[in-house]
Amino acid sequence: MPRDPSVSPIGEAMAWVSRIMAIGLMMFLPGVAGGWLDGHLGTRFLGPLGFAVGLSAALLWLAQIGGRKEGRP
Repeated sequence: MPRDPSVSPIGEAMAWVSRIMAIGLMMFLPGVAGGWLDGHLGTRFLGPLGFAVGLSAALLWLAQIGGRKEGRP
């Protein structure tokens, strides 16, 4: 598989690091926000619901990234 000479390996690695960090935050932050809302509203379901929504959204994003063909944005 030939590499694009205009893209440096460090740049490509940093792009993947940013994607991985964004996906991790997408999984984690909705649950934290739901837990915060649970504490303020006196409920007990928003934290787990936030984690479920975040995990689902992150898995959809991962499937979208995995389905891309090489060389396409």
